[in-house]
Amino acid sequence: MSRGAAPTDFLRTPYGEPHRPRSRAIAAAHPEVRALFGPERRSFAIVVGLVALQVGLAWALRGAPWWGVVVAAFGVGAFANHALFVMIHECSHNLVWKRKSANWWTAILANLPIAIPSSISFIKYHLNHHMFQGDYDRDADIPARWEARLLGGSAPGKAIWLLLFPVFQSVRTMRFGRGGEPGIAFWDRWVVANLVVQVAFDALVVALLGWQAMAYLLASAFFSVGLHPVGGRWIQEHYLVHPPQETYSYYGPLNALAFNVGFHNEHHDFPHVAWPRLPRVKAMAPEFYDSLVSHRSWGALVLKFVFDPRLGLFSRAVRVTREVKGVPVPGEVTGIPGDRGQSQATVSR
Repeated sequence: MSRGAAPTDFLRTPYGEPHRPRSRAIAAAHPEVRALFGPERRSFAIVVGLVALQVGLAWALRGAPWWGVVVAAFGVGAFANHALFVMIHECSHNLVWKRKSANWWTAILANLPIAIPSSISFIKYHLNHHMFQGDYDRDADIPARWEARLLGGSAPGKAIWLLLFPVFQSVRTMRFGRGGEPGIAFWDRWVVANLVVQVAFDALVVALLGWQAMAYLLASAFFSVGLHPVGGRWIQEHYLVHPPQETYSYYGPLNALAFNVGFHNEHHDFPHVAWPRLPRVKAMAPEFYDSLVSHRSWGALVLKFVFDPRLGLFSRAVRVTREVKGVPVPGEVTGIPGDRGQSQATVSR
């Protein structure tokens, strides 16, 4: 392992986020990309199937020993729940149905086996992540400074952070509204609906299937976003393994189980393209994507993140200039470092 020290603060960049200028350039060079826009209704059938799978497995494990619950959650449940997270992500961009309400109800359905009511709050904060990538006070994907200082430098600290990632992701949203920015209103009828439906579902699972079944669903939820190969997705997307490039795609085999969520540069460039068509964006515009650093293994990336002393929770880019959606800021050009022009490279093989 190479020597070095994890950063003690975020990388401060004067550039605007790279996705709007690149999407404009790709649309100009390949106007046919617009034909890929629109929802994918097969996703609803996938949600129903995954919910049924997880409920069925919870039923089958209702009398299993604790170690059997953990093994099943790690080996099967984590992949299923991660796929449900991907479907919730699709719903956040209205990529299952055309109507927002239908997408949000589908997200609430997909939330059921995850056991923790989180789909609607995720949608709210995720949309801000797209609009204000790298803005510390508006992008909930950026770790809070206190969590980066507390756990972000040592291997044990980073492992604990990954294990408890759902907790940290929830707590960090409390910083919103700082710096004079209006916060996101957390409570509304959709959040209440998500909460009521989820509590009712969890109560039914415990009453009808028992605590072993609920333990399976909870363990699946924690593994699916934490210390697990699919947990590498949360590191892959924006952690600076090759600064100053801010966003990274994953082109490995787990995309088959994760519905192409690894195509993250492509998704940020064209958030109106549903999961089956994201590989076509890359194939359509190789001159824009082949030169970017990418990942081939989520599992290897988890190990690299935990044990490489050069990586930590501060390995993220933060804007030094505020952006308003649709309005360029000084320095926003298509050839910024980490966008185009660097040599082709792949990490975490």
